[in-house]
Amino acid sequence: MKAAQYKGPGTLEVIDVAVRPPHDDEVIIDVDACGICGTDLHIVEGSSRSTPPVVLGHEYAGTIVEMGRSVRGHFIGERVVVDPNISCGECLYCRRGLVHLCSSLRALGVDIDGGMAEFCVVPARQLFALGPDVTPEASAFVEPLSCAVHGIDRAGLVAGDAVVIFGGGPMGQIMVQLAVNNGASFVALVEPVKEKRELGERLGASVTIDPGATDVTRKLHDLLPEGADVVLECAGIPSAASLSLDLARRGGTVEFFGVCPIGSSIQLEPNKVYFKELTIIGSYVNPHTFSRAIALLRSGKVRVDGFPIARFSLDEVRNALRHHREGHTLKCMIIP
Repeated sequence: MKAAQYKGPGTLEVIDVAVRPPHDDEVIIDVDACGICGTDLHIVEGSSRSTPPVVLGHEYAGTIVEMGRSVRGHFIGERVVVDPNISCGECLYCRRGLVHLCSSLRALGVDIDGGMAEFCVVPARQLFALGPDVTPEASAFVEPLSCAVHGIDRAGLVAGDAVVIFGGGPMGQIMVQLAVNNGASFVALVEPVKEKRELGERLGASVTIDPGATDVTRKLHDLLPEGADVVLECAGIPSAASLSLDLARRGGTVEFFGVCPIGSSIQLEPNKVYFKELTIIGSYVNPHTFSRAIALLRSGKVRVDGFPIARFSLDEVRNALRHHREGHTLKCMIIP
């Protein structure tokens, strides 16, 4: 089979490799679609951790074509989606229920061969059934949606809240919909790309703001004199993270959801956090939210069918990463 294997910083090669037989507790899936994430780009560039050599791809789904002899609850021909994060179950964090903070957390597509391949061997316990009503491309959004669901949980967003979201990429567009679903009274999306602002408006944003043409602080203070109840930084840009602290109301919450570059920093005035009694939180991956993400897609409460998607074959994976880096579309996807 063909697979996109990361061999070290700057080196990603499409190789031909045999599919190994599954262990007793594993299955082989025929990969339908694999989304490209900023993490994939950071890994290839050497700015995010990985365990090479490894086949990349952690946002993927497919169809079971072979099962180990001890696998139960699944069947050949079943459409499934893969939760890539594998916890040890034994460390302090796992025993406290914080499986996503596992001291030995490993991930398919990061440490173990993942979904940028024609076939993938997967531990059966990482599978979730999809059913026939989720399209192959939509199924590749389950993993990022599950992360966004955790982000909304962490933010404590409740009905009536005013919300500001930085970044109109896939995660920001999903967050717009989740905020609306949770009863937000006002959702502002800050995004420089016109097409992404227009998409955000179609998905329910109350207002969109171009930070290149408007003073974001002044505009939002005009719209929300007291500030926002919840500010979600989904762009992964330090300047947006810094601005988020100014836009939250007294007693408000700021969530750093986007992945800022390792080593980047912002200035923070402790007195401002004290005086405004701000809650500043992070949100990391997707503990126990996969089934909820599938339910949201199946119900139509979260829509991705209107997302602009650029599709690439495995042979085009380097072009797909470049396309993602340059922001030519909302989402790039490998269709093996």
